[in-house]
Amino acid sequence: MSGNRVRRTDQHSATDGPTDPYGQLVSTGFGKLVAKRLGLPRPVTLRRFSLTDPLCDEPVLVAAIDAGGAVSADGGFLPSLLDRLHHLQIEVEGPDETTQPSANHAPPQLGGLVLDLSALRDPKSLGAFREIAAPAVKRLLPNARVVLIGTDPRTLTDPTAVATQQALTGIIRSLGKELRAGATANLVFAAIETDPASVANATEFFLSGRSAYVSGQVLRIDASAPRAQDRARPLTGQVAVVTGAARGIGAAIVEVLARDGATVVGVDVPAAGESLAKVVNAVHGTALPLDITDPSAGQQILDHCLARHQRLDIVVHNAGITRDKLLVNMDDAKWDQVIDVNLSAMLAINAALLAPATGEGLTDGARILCLSSQNGIAGARGQTNYAASKAGVIGLVEATAPLIADRGITINAVAPGFIETEMTARMPLAPREIGRRLNSLQQGGQPADVAETLAFLAQPGSQAITGQVLRICGQSLIGA
Repeated sequence: MSGNRVRRTDQHSATDGPTDPYGQLVSTGFGKLVAKRLGLPRPVTLRRFSLTDPLCDEPVLVAAIDAGGAVSADGGFLPSLLDRLHHLQIEVEGPDETTQPSANHAPPQLGGLVLDLSALRDPKSLGAFREIAAPAVKRLLPNARVVLIGTDPRTLTDPTAVATQQALTGIIRSLGKELRAGATANLVFAAIETDPASVANATEFFLSGRSAYVSGQVLRIDASAPRAQDRARPLTGQVAVVTGAARGIGAAIVEVLARDGATVVGVDVPAAGESLAKVVNAVHGTALPLDITDPSAGQQILDHCLARHQRLDIVVHNAGITRDKLLVNMDDAKWDQVIDVNLSAMLAINAALLAPATGEGLTDGARILCLSSQNGIAGARGQTNYAASKAGVIGLVEATAPLIADRGITINAVAPGFIETEMTARMPLAPREIGRRLNSLQQGGQPADVAETLAFLAQPGSQAITGQVLRICGQSLIGA
């Protein structure tokens, strides 16, 4: 499969280096030397998505292992992925093409490693994974990607098979912590009858710069067939609403959805009207100043979209607030405000958009995307109200997904970790530095990292992903 061409893309136009003073210091020659000698964290520049860059660095080693431990170049779910990589002109290396190192020749470094392990049903077969993965990991370039494909254990019944596939979660989470220099590792779990195109779509996301701050994560895919999409602008013709759109992560979401072809309606409180107008005007969208806790907020959003754009396809529940206090010192106002904005408003808006009295609302095949948080999974001191609201979002997503599946509507959440925003910039120095370093990538993420993941989940090709919570945290060491 491979030729003589090996392209390595060391420079990426959409790459952002560490923005904090420490990260910048250890990126310099002297700072790098000191950090190395003292064993200090050395965050590297992450490869982020750009329309003008290749999907990933090359070559990508692609292989499948069957139930007997035999390795092949195109087994399992791989044919669809291989077609996609060839279409994107990404150099692929097969398992039979690996060049053994010698005194005069070393094998080329790898931009990625994709292994289909979906056929494994016995723990002994995991040894075949180790045999091919161990030498491949040694060859990984900075910012390389490792993607494993497995069978969702929830779709299996034999205890031995379930145990074998569940073992992959331990592998991916440990491997993600072993990788260095911006490399990531993620796992795609497919239902038994999953369309290979859905697996290819998820694998492409994990190979790309869109997933720069996603590592050690498990993404489950059901058997729904993916919908066709324009590769360059997959959201063309769709109308998206983004709450909390005036700044930070919300503004980044507006920008990325518009870049991918969507017409965006930005929603934020009236007091943020000037900033909101600036954000949406930059992408030729429309602004809707609105307090989302207003009981009529959902209907107002729907009325605006139908009147101005005649449809509504994507809803991103990004708006959120914090009112931190230890539980023993928290008053009713701080508790109620956070629950109302972060959770109750989301529930009420969904109810209005999914069951309007007029019979018009979200289009069939629409996307509902919710912002949870790492703290909704792990908790945080002084944030019982916030953690409750974000854990509630996870429950909302899991409970709603089966209720709307018959209309082809999906609902998913992302759970960001430490993201560099105005809010985190105001944190005290010590907690801020701990938050930045306490993950496998040893740095904070960018608002664009959250936006890119949401845009992927919004794609027509992500139809088979629903009821999921995907962490965007650089594989934070806090929580699951």
